[in-house]
Amino acid sequence: MPTGLVARALSACPVRHRLTLPVVVVLLCGLTLAGAYVNKARCAGAPFGEDGRSAVFDAVKDSDVCYSDIQFLWLGRDINEHVFPYVAGGITTDGALVGGAVEYPVLSGVLMWMGALGADNDAQFLRHSALLLAPFALMVAWMLARLCGTAALLWAAGPPLVLYAFHNWELPVVAMAVAAIYIMAAAPRHSFRGSAIAAGVLLGLGFCLKLYPGIFVLPLVVYVLTRGGVRDPDGGRRMDVAGAAWTAFAAMGTVLAVNLPFAVIGYPGWRASITFQQLRQADITTNSLWYWGVRPIFGPEAYSEPAFQQMVSVASPLLVFAAFALAMWLGWRRYSTTGVFPWVGVSGAMLCGFLLFHKVHSPQYTLWLVPFLVVLEVPWWLVGSYFAADATVGIGVFRYFYSIGTGVSVDVMESIVQFGVWGRVILLIVLFFVFLWAPSRMRRAWRSPPPRSVGRELVAVS
Repeated sequence: MPTGLVARALSACPVRHRLTLPVVVVLLCGLTLAGAYVNKARCAGAPFGEDGRSAVFDAVKDSDVCYSDIQFLWLGRDINEHVFPYVAGGITTDGALVGGAVEYPVLSGVLMWMGALGADNDAQFLRHSALLLAPFALMVAWMLARLCGTAALLWAAGPPLVLYAFHNWELPVVAMAVAAIYIMAAAPRHSFRGSAIAAGVLLGLGFCLKLYPGIFVLPLVVYVLTRGGVRDPDGGRRMDVAGAAWTAFAAMGTVLAVNLPFAVIGYPGWRASITFQQLRQADITTNSLWYWGVRPIFGPEAYSEPAFQQMVSVASPLLVFAAFALAMWLGWRRYSTTGVFPWVGVSGAMLCGFLLFHKVHSPQYTLWLVPFLVVLEVPWWLVGSYFAADATVGIGVFRYFYSIGTGVSVDVMESIVQFGVWGRVILLIVLFFVFLWAPSRMRRAWRSPPPRSVGRELVAVS
């Protein structure tokens, strides 16, 4: 973390020596990724079954906390058969994906297919996928180091990257979200609108990977509408309606261009990924407040499960959208008093609302949040507390499953998991408001004082 000796030594270097900081951060990120791969690879290796599954996977995935969705999904989605996703797939009446359909947006499905090329077993699939995903993590490390200096070590050498880098296919989508922030922070004044359109394209690509960057389009559009806080010579606040519209169209057009071929060629397989998520329930595997906090109120599962799931299917989206609306309203209030709409802070707050109220809160979603902890001045005690709560869930939940599977007492592990779940809930509520008012670290990344107009835009991205 950037509070250590390495961070202090780097901060004390003369400015000309800080040119090497992104390189150092990227190298440290590479070492972290190597450790992350070794951690997951403990679950993979000979002997293999006829289907290419490692015998060790089922034996130790929970007890040794080396489970990954990447290795698990080698089977069950026709990945092991090297079937190109979506085009010939579908979903059965009981919710099972068949024929190459996967539960993720199309670009993630294509990455899964690419990772399986040349693989004959789950260990090779894990290794190929790690090699495919790692450059995206390195790209994020480089961008954050350029933007925020030593704070980027929070991403490059933090616990979440070790735990989740190769747990699922999160790294490309994080890279798209960070790239959108980067391009807006580095945009010179004369190309502000062009940078916003490019950022809209990046967020659209992110939506086609894991959906969540799509929620950042609205704050970005409002930021462009308000011209990044830049006023007219007479002090007026003229709105850039055309720039906002082009930014929105760029994001929506990207989503349409990526999805349309899949929808036309194989609509049932493309639609199956959406149906699968709609049918997913808030259960013991989702790590959300709905299962741990609300489910006990409904009584025995045998009698109340349908009523509980119906309530979640209505309440979850309503609360998510209410959190989005609150974040936008508070962001607009800040714009009214400061003249700058905090699009990055609002985006971070909206993400907190999504993580808080969505029926699924998978452990690897923490990777989505880390860049906001880097680019915004969040107190280090709050960052450390969130990482501790997250690790409690990310490690404890698998030990909890192991206890259930072996028939031993689950009381201790259940208490640990609940501590982590409720810790995250409380901290996400705190971060929701902290993000909205936190200053930006990004203006510190420039090697020399920026021009006056550019400096205003750098402050604006917070």
